[in-house]
Amino acid sequence: MSLIEIQNQVDNWIKEYGVRYFNELTNMAQLTEEVGEVARIIARRYGEQSEKESDKNKDLGGELADVIFVLTCLANQTGINLEEAFQKRLEEKTQRDRERHINNEKLR
Repeated sequence: MSLIEIQNQVDNWIKEYGVRYFNELTNMAQLTEEVGEVARIIARRYGEQSEKESDKNKDLGGELADVIFVLTCLANQTGINLEEAFQKRLEEKTQRDRERHINNEKLR
């Protein structure tokens, strides 16, 4: 599925079930909350913190999908084409970092 297809799916879902987009500030707060949920799982499952029993059934994939959903809402309501923006950013990163990581001794 392309990013534009994701944007269209989210927009259709909002129109059918969500009534309207939350405002940008609310969605930014919601995005922060969702990223925090991802961080909690990663810190406990892959980091040094112990995982609480209540966290063991948390679905990392589902939480990452929540991040994508809210991020897509923000893109839609601010008129950003994520596919174009991502492609442009990837090209910029490629130009900037073309040899940076390959030549990084720490990554060998």
